[in-house]
Amino acid sequence: MALTLALAGQPAYASDPLYQEQMQKLLGAIGSLYFLQPLCGDNKNDWRAQASELIALDEPDEDRRQKLNGAFNQGYYAYSRSYVYCTDAARRSIVQLLEEAERTSRDIHSRYGAQN
Repeated sequence: MALTLALAGQPAYASDPLYQEQMQKLLGAIGSLYFLQPLCGDNKNDWRAQASELIALDEPDEDRRQKLNGAFNQGYYAYSRSYVYCTDAARRSIVQLLEEAERTSRDIHSRYGAQN
């Protein structure tokens, strides 16, 4: 009973949604694409704007926003440390990242999207 009373005075902490890990994976891929595609001459997509929009639509609290932004930045820096020039490996990475982002996005939507 004393433990219950002690815990009753503690603030409730919001927990991450079930899809948090997938969102971080998706934003990591987007961050990587933000670095790689312009390196290889493709400036068609504004990945930073898409990441910002995705985060805004998710309406995260500040802690989650920091995690999501951090995943984007980690994706960016992971490739910026490895590539200075566009190479065949960089082009293959772009294809793999696009596939991963699409797969992860579909998974999030199919599992956690709004039901009609």
